[in-house]
Amino acid sequence: MDNYYNNQDYGYEQQYDQEEEWEREGLLDPAWEKQQRKTFTAWCNSHLRKAGTQLENIEEDLRNGLKLMLLLEVISGEQLPKPDRGKMRFHKIANVNKALDFIESKGVKLVSIGAEEIVDGNAKMTLGMIWTIILRFAIQDISVEELTAKEGLLLWCQRKTQPYKNVNVQNFHMSFKDGLAFCALIHRHRPELLEYHKLSKDNPLENLNTAFDVAEKHLDIPRMLDAEDIVNSAKPDERSIMAYVSSYYHAFSGAQQAETAANRICKVLKVNQENERLMEEYERMASDLLEWIKRTTPWLEDRTTDNTLPGTQKKLEEFREYRRKHKPPKLEEKARLETTFNTLQTRLRLSNRPAYLPTEGKMVSDIASAWKGLEHAEKGFEEWLLSELQRLERLDHLAQKFKHKCDIHEEWSYGKEEMLQSQDFKGCKLNELKALRKKHEAFESDLAAHQDRVEQIAAIAQELNALEYHDSPAVNLRCQSICDQWDTLGTLTQKRRTALDEAERLLERIDQLHLEFAKRAAPFNNWMDGAKEDLVDMFIVHTTEEIQGLIDAHEQFKQTLGEADKEFNSIISLVTEVERIAQQFNLEASATENPYTTLAAHEGQTVSQWDIMSKWSEVKQLVPGRDKTLQQEMLRQQNNDRLRRQFAQKANVIGPWIEKHLDAVASVGINTKESLEQQMQKLKQYEQNVLAFTPNMEEVEHYNQDVQESMIFDNKHTQYTMETLRVGWEQLVTSIARNINEVENQILTRDSKGISQEQMEEFRKSFNHFDKNRSRKLERKEFRACLVSLGYNIRDDKQGEVDFDRIMSTVDPNHTGRVTFDAFLDFMTRETTDTDTAEQVMQSFKILAGDKPYITAEILRRELPPDQAEYCIERMAPYSGRDADPGSLDYTSFSTALYGESDL
Repeated sequence: MDNYYNNQDYGYEQQYDQEEEWEREGLLDPAWEKQQRKTFTAWCNSHLRKAGTQLENIEEDLRNGLKLMLLLEVISGEQLPKPDRGKMRFHKIANVNKALDFIESKGVKLVSIGAEEIVDGNAKMTLGMIWTIILRFAIQDISVEELTAKEGLLLWCQRKTQPYKNVNVQNFHMSFKDGLAFCALIHRHRPELLEYHKLSKDNPLENLNTAFDVAEKHLDIPRMLDAEDIVNSAKPDERSIMAYVSSYYHAFSGAQQAETAANRICKVLKVNQENERLMEEYERMASDLLEWIKRTTPWLEDRTTDNTLPGTQKKLEEFREYRRKHKPPKLEEKARLETTFNTLQTRLRLSNRPAYLPTEGKMVSDIASAWKGLEHAEKGFEEWLLSELQRLERLDHLAQKFKHKCDIHEEWSYGKEEMLQSQDFKGCKLNELKALRKKHEAFESDLAAHQDRVEQIAAIAQELNALEYHDSPAVNLRCQSICDQWDTLGTLTQKRRTALDEAERLLERIDQLHLEFAKRAAPFNNWMDGAKEDLVDMFIVHTTEEIQGLIDAHEQFKQTLGEADKEFNSIISLVTEVERIAQQFNLEASATENPYTTLAAHEGQTVSQWDIMSKWSEVKQLVPGRDKTLQQEMLRQQNNDRLRRQFAQKANVIGPWIEKHLDAVASVGINTKESLEQQMQKLKQYEQNVLAFTPNMEEVEHYNQDVQESMIFDNKHTQYTMETLRVGWEQLVTSIARNINEVENQILTRDSKGISQEQMEEFRKSFNHFDKNRSRKLERKEFRACLVSLGYNIRDDKQGEVDFDRIMSTVDPNHTGRVTFDAFLDFMTRETTDTDTAEQVMQSFKILAGDKPYITAEILRRELPPDQAEYCIERMAPYSGRDADPGSLDYTSFSTALYGESDL
């Protein structure tokens, strides 16, 4: 037999020429054949036991080709053609040919080995074929420092045993004869399994048995060699030693791969556990904040009050308490929530995980929308409270005015019905009847003069009803009573006039002097009533201009007092003239009584509540009081103007300060010469500035409270309101926090992906160059030009457009047509760095599982730290494939879930 194998495809011709010489030596030495038969049989059984079978006699058991095909399927992991199950010779030859064809398909050219020799049980051919299989599947893939197969395996042994005394591996026969080389390989990788320092070169049999026993018991390497045969052989069989040593290589190489795989899994699981913690924290914070907003919004949307001024003022104080104490902590929670969400998304991008999608209704946009609704309700609630205070103040003023006018009218109308129903004109003298008629005419004038007052009372009552005054029923009842009485007075007046007209034909005499007194006294008396009413009338003003208008009107009124005094003296002179005539002509006292009016000129004439002289004296006394009241109101309005100026002075400082810092924060990141740390330092300084400026906001809040308590609703000295300052302040705080979070995420991306400062500056400079409108977003054309400027090759053809569309779908998954800086940075870092993938994690689990498609809890607990092992066991689904051990777990679906849509 010239040569058992020839492998040109794998580049080992020189090695195979050397093997030809070893082979010839093996054919001439029966001892080597015995060693090979035993070693090769054990090697085959170490693989066939995985399929539940074994070889008893290697040349006999492989004759039908069935176990040979099974062996190749086990060691290659591939499916061979279906074997023939017949027992005829041609069936066996067909099966062996299928096996030989498979070996040749792996690049091994078999020479002088035919299916007939194997079927005939040719021992040397069978051993040569098995050696070819061992060399191809166990030794050929060994690679150490660019050396492969035998040279690689020999170099591996030399490197591993170099530190050990009395071990010098130069070949695969004499170097292993004393057994110390086997023991050194075991001790180098598993020092706890044997005590190498107690071994002696003078005890080769003990050394060999120790190595073989430990390898079989602890390393799952079957006992392929016989210690006595090696010791007693002048030169041990090299193929047998190589086959056995290759098992050591694969056993220890697998342990190293398992350790690497376990480390990779630990790293991935640690990242996943931290991401889950951040997801749970976000969900909890989002739930708490949304629940608070849900509880608070109905309170802000409630527009019900007890319709009283004290009750509404109490509600305003509760709203101020909410603004000072309850809302600020929730604003901080909202900022922390956004920071947590952005950090989580950055970590997911960096670990090649899909973006986190919160529970329905808990997206950042949902929280922002709910917060916006809260602020909208808050703004509406404050505006409603202030308008309600104005309305109630107006209501209170109208109610007092209504009562005052009703009191005056009811006092005037007291006894009028009885007077109009009186039959006193019957049986009177002509002059007395004439007097009664003139008196009735004067009453009609008085009645007409009171028409305006009654209409004013009705109008005030109607306005109180329109403004929903809380005591509207009582107002309506009193107004209705006055209107009904007014209608009755009109009817009775008309009836009495008709009666007097009927008697007028009989009465001719008239006293012109008394008539003139009655006609002039009644309007003058009504004017005095109106003047008294105006002098004690209440008023509401909001500016110094309005109160100055009232003062000017009062001054005009005082200028009419001279003419009124002349009219008063003229009226009094009529009475004086009557008394003079009566005294001159010695008339009876009844002659001085004026039959046309109930008004008296003075107390000496008659006792009456309508005393003109006393009313005139009262009017003159009310004028100084009115002056004092108007001057006090002028002082109050001047104080209000001082409060307006005080608030405006502070607001005109705070407003521009906030606008300046908003512009400064927005400009951070545009200057590409600044590093991320410098940007962070700037933002931190802005944050400190805001913190130091907070007392100014508190001071202006105090000024605003003074303004509101003084019921001031406008301010012409400033364009800023407290609401605009609050909104600007909250925007500044939120903008600084958001920019700090973005820079932190950029630093995290740079550090985790190993991006240099120069790369980061280049990315930022290129992005800012094409971001013409400084919106921190690039249009589609701008993004393409930016990539080209960075050296990214995008062809100007249809295929180039397809490639660019694929890139856009990555950086703009929502198809907005714009690319943010974070998405741009994430794309560039992915193009320049490497990350873990689901396939890598899956391959790591496969190594731990010994190439099986499933893994057990025992292996996970042995290879992984306890917490991460339990993490995997809890989340892995049971394996559903055939021939699986009880309790097997599916690591394939678990690895896929780590990088895809899942509930992890």
